[in-house]
Order: sequence, then C-alpha cells, then structure tokens
Amino acid sequence: MKAFSLLISGVGGQGTVLASKLIATAAMKCGFSARTTETIGMAQRGGCVFGHVRIGEEIFSPLIPKGSADVIIAFEPAEAARRLTYLSRNGALVVCDSAVNPVTGTYNADDMLKYVKSNASNVIIVRGQPIKEQCAKTLNTALLGAAAQCGLFPFSTEILLEVILAMPKFREENLKSFNLGREMYNEGQA
Repeated sequence: MKAFSLLISGVGGQGTVLASKLIATAAMKCGFSARTTETIGMAQRGGCVFGHVRIGEEIFSPLIPKGSADVIIAFEPAEAARRLTYLSRNGALVVCDSAVNPVTGTYNADDMLKYVKSNASNVIIVRGQPIKEQCAKTLNTALLGAAAQCGLFPFSTEILLEVILAMPKFREENLKSFNLGREMYNEGQA
C-alpha cells in the first residue's frame, strides 16, 4: 500500500490528539506502520490543534507535505479552511459545519464552508447541531464515524469500531457518537 496521509484539525479540547491515536491504532491493528505528530501548544488557549497521521508499509516521517493529504478531518469550518493547502487534488475533506469562534471575535461559518467547497472537489459536510444535542463532548468520534462510513480509511469501519470499544474511558459516549456519525452519513446529513 502506498502511504496514506490524514490530517486532523480542530481547536483545543475537541479531541484532535485522541482522534489521531484511534486512527493510528486501527492502522497498526491491520499490520500497517503508522506515524503521528501533533501540535498541541495552543490547546490550552482555545487555539488550533492539528495532527498528522501517515499509514503504510514503510513510513519514515509523520509530517504530511502540503498538497498531499488523502483526507482532512476538520472539527470546525475555520480549521478546514486553514488546513486546505494540505489536501491533495483528489483528497477528501470531512468538516463539521458548526463554528468554534476564537476569543478575539466571531466569523461566519457559511463563508468558510463556501470557500472550502470552492477550493476542494470532495467535501463532506457534517451537521454539528445533532451531534451537539446528542454527543456534545465526542464530536471527534462522530466525524471519524462519518469518514469511516464514507470508506475514506485504508481499513474497515469494524476495525476502528474495535479500537473505540477497547478504550478504557468514555467508551459508551464514543461508541454512541461514532455510530451517530455513521448514521448521519447514511441519512444524507453528512
């Protein structure tokens, strides 16, 4: 398998690092090499957090060059726009439509989503409101569920589900959220 590159982007507290670890663990469970790296310094101040995940037979570096990510999962629209330069020409972008406004002001999520859709060919928008109502603290696994249901990972949905079920903490909440993301994709809400 050629290297598979996935970038996850969000703001502090959204579970970006956990999402990276779940994907890497699922890949290793399938016998692939996986490398990850995250930027977490701004997490405490509500700043951007992103993780690189590279999967394949022989992966030597976790860093994804710009223009070569197969998939980007963005937990909010501004982060999707911010990381768009990493997406490959044929890559897919999964983004939650709910904005997390910075402490310095607000922005229009619809404007960011329009920008993203006009600059990427494969954009899957996941509605954030149903997730917030049912699984507010586990948006990360809901987006993983939608991405898995789309078939965007180099392993099966069942493998990722096994990894989530093996989590020692918040297993039920993450399972519910993962399945909600899958259902939303199937029902055309993603």
